[in-house]
This record gives sequence, structure tokens and C-alpha cells, in this order.
Amino acid sequence: MKSEAQLHTEILAATLKIKEYAPELEKFIGEMPVTIPDAESALDNNKILSDYLDSLNQVLKKYEEEKLAQFKLSI
Repeated sequence: MKSEAQLHTEILAATLKIKEYAPELEKFIGEMPVTIPDAESALDNNKILSDYLDSLNQVLKKYEEEKLAQFKLSI
């Protein structure tokens, strides 16, 4: 399992990628069902952070797939 610091680093990287390459998705970050927690145990906190990172990555993947599909349609 990744450490809390690693998860925070990856969440920051995913968020920065959204801001740089897909700024139109920024409005959805605040609406995501998984948010940064204040869990009592480190294990719970890591699980929640991992889930949040997965949600960010899913949003990015879906966005990239839709952009690719749009590109293919325009050819």
C-alpha cells in the first residue's frame, strides 16, 4: 500500500494535470463524491485518499477517451 505522502503527491499531480490539460474539468473536482478526509486511523485515511486518487484518474481517463473519440469522428 502507498504511504500517505505518496498518495498526496499523486493527488497533487493528477489535480495539476487537470488544471493544465483539461481546465474545463476543474469545476467537477469540487463535486466529486470522494473528498479528502479527516480519518482517525492512518489505514482508513490511506484507503480514502487512494479512492480519491482513483476517482481523479477515472475522470482524466474518461476525458482522454472522449477527446480521442471526438478526434476520430472529425477525421
